[in-house]
Parts: sequence; structure tokens; C-alpha cells
Amino acid sequence: MESAVRAALQAVIDPNTGQDFITGKQLKRLAVNGSEVQIDIELGYPAASQLPGLRAVVVAAVSAVPGVSSVSVELASRVIAHAVPRGVQLLPGVKNIIAVASGKGGVGKSTTAANLALALSAEGARVGVLDADIYGPSQPLMLGASGGPESLDGKTMEPKIAHGLQLNSIGFMVDDDQALIWRGPMATQALEQLLRQTRWQDLDYLIIDMPPGTGDIALTLSQRVPVTGAVIVTTPQDIALIDAKKGLKMFEKVGIPILGVVENMAVHICTNCGHAEHIFGSEGAARMAAQYGLELLASLPLAMNIRAQADSGTPTVVAEPDGPTAALYKDLARKVAVKIAAQSKDYSAKFPSITVSKST
Repeated sequence: MESAVRAALQAVIDPNTGQDFITGKQLKRLAVNGSEVQIDIELGYPAASQLPGLRAVVVAAVSAVPGVSSVSVELASRVIAHAVPRGVQLLPGVKNIIAVASGKGGVGKSTTAANLALALSAEGARVGVLDADIYGPSQPLMLGASGGPESLDGKTMEPKIAHGLQLNSIGFMVDDDQALIWRGPMATQALEQLLRQTRWQDLDYLIIDMPPGTGDIALTLSQRVPVTGAVIVTTPQDIALIDAKKGLKMFEKVGIPILGVVENMAVHICTNCGHAEHIFGSEGAARMAAQYGLELLASLPLAMNIRAQADSGTPTVVAEPDGPTAALYKDLARKVAVKIAAQSKDYSAKFPSITVSKST
């Protein structure tokens, strides 16, 4: 009976990974007691919206096995920490860090980062956002958060909570019209303090909204922060692709995996007549992804509602959670989470600590 049940499970493909639950090592327990079957499956990525459908498919497949009278399926998601570049100090309270970068400003990187974080949260993950753009912080406005930093112990900062996300930004410490006239080392030090002195609380993912370019801040962040993977955001325009490729090369040089490319502002649909127009060109990101052997994770539209919703502090994923654009962001989030789940696990927490004491 058990072999027949396993064969049935091998015929069920996880649509997100393209593997069956046994090959993908997602089957954690299989118990056959006479004609009753109990199955525990654990996904390595958040998928709250998909669990009922996946459970129904598994129940149907196993119920079709001759001799099976009842099937009990426990299906859950559990995100674990994955490997980061060697020699980088891990961040307490954070399992995985995702850098969202562009290499160039004005391509919608911050909007994409905010909606990616919200989409991961909507699927059941614990998510935080670090606004790493010291000179032009935008996440407080986009996520509708305000107020100065708070500390409970006098040593660390409490993250702001916005739409269920944990958030920190230099924008909480300066006035909106205040210009930070800081040189690179000073800005870099401020950013490291934001990152390491925030009391992040049991995050599955910390999304870092990277500053544009490949200067001091971006490079230092890439070298000193335990980044699990990076997402490159660009428009199809050639001038944006040039800088996106530079950002990609920066991550490659410091040994950070590139999870894929997002093409933002790919097409504009006229709100009056429905005409589709590729204002910034077409398929530029697809060609870039193919050139570097990467996946095109999403092709997002240039739409007025995306801009208006971000400006109002309620990004698309929370403003229109069941809308077509939110669906694109949620699909992007699943792809990113699945790619991280497929990476090597981090075993550093299992290593024994070594102390040296002087013998008497």
C-alpha cells in the first residue's frame, strides 16, 4: 500500500517548483494504517493562498489508490535560513535577506521592493523592509509610516510596523525636506547602524531597497551584509539596461546569487481606449536575462494606479489585493521565494561555539 501511495504522490507536481513532493524532499511524513493514510508535506516557501488547492490535489491523487478509504493531509510552509557569502556576519532575527537593486534610479525599484515585501507577507511570511537609500528614502511614504525611532532598551531601535511589515529607514530620523549632505563613509556607517541596530523580530525575509548605482553604499552593503540573493529591477529601455548590468556585475563580483530580473514599466495600457504601448521599448529585460542566463521573474505594467497607490501609502498589493497587478507581484514573490528555497541551507547555527580559557 505504501509504495502505491508514494507512486501516487510522485505523480503530483508542485506547480511552483516543477517537482513532485518526494523528489523535492517536501514529504516529511507518510503513515499508512490499514486503509487510512496520513501525509505531512512541508513547503520551503510561503504559499498561503495555494495551500487549499495543493491539499485538494494530493487528497484526490492518494484517494484514487485502491484500498485507501481516508486521506489526511497536513500541508504547511516553513521558511529556513539559507547560505550567505562567507565571512559576512549574520543578522540576528533575520533568516534571509533579499536585495532589490537597479543600478539606476527612476525605474520603480522602491515600488517593486514594497510590493514584493507585501506579496510575501500576504502569502504568510514574516517580512521586513530596510530602506537603504540614505539620500532619498521613499519607503516611509510608500508604506504609510511616520514618526521618530523608538527604543525599548536604549541600544536598539524598534522597527515601525506598516501593513504587517517591519520597517526602518533614515526617513524616520530626518525631516522630509532635509538634505543629508554626507560623504560615502558617513552614509555607509549610518546604513549599517540601521541594519544591525534595528531589533528585527523573527523575519523570514528582509527586503533591502538598495540605493541606485554601484557606489560606496551599494558596494559596502553588498560586501558586509549577509545577502541571500538579489533581484535586479530595470525598464526595457537601453539606457536603464546599461546600468542594470553594472549592478548585476557588482553582485557577481561579491559572490551574491542573482535570483532574476524584473522588467518594470514594460507596457502602458491606455485607461481610455485600452491601447497597449511599449513606451520604454519592449523585451529589453528579457534579452538581458537571456544574456546572463537568468530568469525574467516578472514583466510589470506602467500604470497610474501603481504610482497613485504607492504615493498614498497603500501599495497595490494591499490596495487591490485581488486585482490583476497584485497577482503579478504575488507571482513574482513566489518565484523569488522558491528560488531561495532551492539554495543551500545555512548550517552556521548548528556549529558549536568555541571558547578559549586559560588553564590554571
